[in-house]
Amino acid sequence: MKKKYDLTVKDIGEDAVFSKKGVTFNTQVCCIGDIGQICFMQVKAMLGFLKMETVVLSVSGKDIPLFNMDWVSAFGKETLICELYDVQLSPFSDEIQKRLCDIIKRDEDIPDTEQDEQWYNNILYPCSYHKSSKHATSRFNDAAIEYIKQMVNEMHRLDECEKDAKHEKIRSFAGNLYNEGSPVLDIVKEFFGEECAKRLLIGHMYGCMDMLEEETENQP
Repeated sequence: MKKKYDLTVKDIGEDAVFSKKGVTFNTQVCCIGDIGQICFMQVKAMLGFLKMETVVLSVSGKDIPLFNMDWVSAFGKETLICELYDVQLSPFSDEIQKRLCDIIKRDEDIPDTEQDEQWYNNILYPCSYHKSSKHATSRFNDAAIEYIKQMVNEMHRLDECEKDAKHEKIRSFAGNLYNEGSPVLDIVKEFFGEECAKRLLIGHMYGCMDMLEEETENQP
């Protein structure tokens, strides 16, 4: 990405590190020119026996899917999840979808992760990756790199889109995800409170701090 775009680390103040009762969140946000952002979050808990890394690519200026990638290591078992959500103004490239499906097919011997029914399943692209194993570290690394590379190449190929309309779709996703909840979000709420959870998920991970500012302005 650095070869194609100017990346600028965003100052998120005290939100960069949260730590309490053995649970630590480290968050970094980088602006991608003026078209979007990429967020990196690392979580450690249970004396390091549980580790998680999350990457969220949230781009309003180019019409690509919203991209979430989670890597989890828990007691020797690894899980890699690469999910693409349809928040676009126009259809996603069939060619790119096929390339991503080829990665899943290449790793078809790695067990799939069981997926519960989620509110976003109707906008989740079938080229999303869900795998778990105790012996697939290098293959998970290869898959993660390939997913990110395909997303960055597609982002670079496309012309800029109508930014406000695309951002509104991302806002809708972030708001729904916060309202519906997730395992990581529940941990943040429990240890650090609702306001912190909103800033981390809506503001920093998805780049929708304007939602929180509007919410504050509308409070009596």
